[in-house]
Amino acid sequence: MNNFQSLLQTVDSFIWGPPLLILLVGTGVYYTFRLGLLQFRHLPTALKMVFSKDKSGSGDISSFAALCTALSATIGTGNIVGVATAIKLGGPGALFWMWLAAVFGMATKYAECLLAVKYRKVDSNGQMVGGPMYYLQYGVGSKALAVMFAVFALGVACFGIGTFPQVNAILDASEISFGVSRGISATVLTILVAVVTLGGIKSIAKVAGKVVPTMALFYILACLSVLITNAEHLLDALQLVVTSAFTSTAATGGFLGAGIMLAIQSGVARGVFSNESGLGSAPMAAAAAKTDSCVKQGLISMTGTFFDTIIICTMTGLALILTGAWQTDLAGAQMTTHAFAVGLDSQTVGPLLVSIGLIFFAFTTILGWNYYGERCVVYLFGTKGILTYKVIFVGLVASGAFLHLDMIWIIADIVNGLMAVPNLIGLIALRHVVIAETKLFFDADKNAGTSDDSELQPQS
Repeated sequence: MNNFQSLLQTVDSFIWGPPLLILLVGTGVYYTFRLGLLQFRHLPTALKMVFSKDKSGSGDISSFAALCTALSATIGTGNIVGVATAIKLGGPGALFWMWLAAVFGMATKYAECLLAVKYRKVDSNGQMVGGPMYYLQYGVGSKALAVMFAVFALGVACFGIGTFPQVNAILDASEISFGVSRGISATVLTILVAVVTLGGIKSIAKVAGKVVPTMALFYILACLSVLITNAEHLLDALQLVVTSAFTSTAATGGFLGAGIMLAIQSGVARGVFSNESGLGSAPMAAAAAKTDSCVKQGLISMTGTFFDTIIICTMTGLALILTGAWQTDLAGAQMTTHAFAVGLDSQTVGPLLVSIGLIFFAFTTILGWNYYGERCVVYLFGTKGILTYKVIFVGLVASGAFLHLDMIWIIADIVNGLMAVPNLIGLIALRHVVIAETKLFFDADKNAGTSDDSELQPQS
């Protein structure tokens, strides 16, 4: 068993090594400059669109609900555990590289969600379906790549971050903080997942539209409390983040020290794992949005990376640095819990805040990935496979209480990385489509005089 786990770790290190990270960030860099720094110039417009009530165009749910569905899958344990893991490995500088990956990742998220709407189809139930499977088949013209992506994404939904790690995070938090037995928590969780997911995308979006903004705001306010309490050290913390990104971080306390390359790799990898830019997951939710423009939905969807990493992950990271939690012997959720306990000067309130955040973030991640898996099943087997898939998914959630997590996170990392490969091939192959659609939209917008944004002028 140990040999098999070592083999998996070797495969995981290879998949998430420099080639994939360079390809992920490189795709974002390419789109950033070819689209004229779109994520900087049009972020205010995108944020206005997020909160507008425009429901024109065809689709199953509002653009805001589609964004919340995507955020339900991305805002999860990665924002609490993943940030702590990155800083534990790479030091405070990892947070800087997480920011950089997110900034370029916004352009990637824009491109993949634009393509999702452009190439979406209507299934036999009359619902919108889309995502990398469809733009790989109908845009790139490769059925093989489309099937490859669908299989890997289904693996993530059923056996990766979509189920077991989230289930165990909920059960552990419920038992430790509230004294609820794992059996009771598992039963309640299974029932809730079944009730919500059997209702389909509209039910999932309805829950996500309420839970995600509420919990995100709750967690941000909790983080702000820590930051405000330690405000006199905030500039020092930010300076440490920037300097540590370009110099080796010496060992101190429980931190073993880290070089620049380790800071880069841990920051970029955890950042991508958290916001999923380039992995191809968010486009499956974006395709269901009621919209008359693939560009509009691309702009709205790219704010997901902004909310996830630039705001929430930054809050967590600064809390860890300000309180000195990163220098302790603790790791993961325990490190974040310690940061809140110290930052709020309460051994009761701090841990409770982290536990509540973990429970709700993990629950919405399960819902989001349930939907992604369903979209993959529809592509591979048609709508007739939906009910069978949902029954199996609910069964996997129920069984999560009885499984050990020794290799689950490794397997989740592997299939997560594998699904990015065909998606990135599609993004590169369809780059001219993204650029043309973007230029057409902003040219028309400028000519109509409906926007103050300057004309987007990508290179020819």
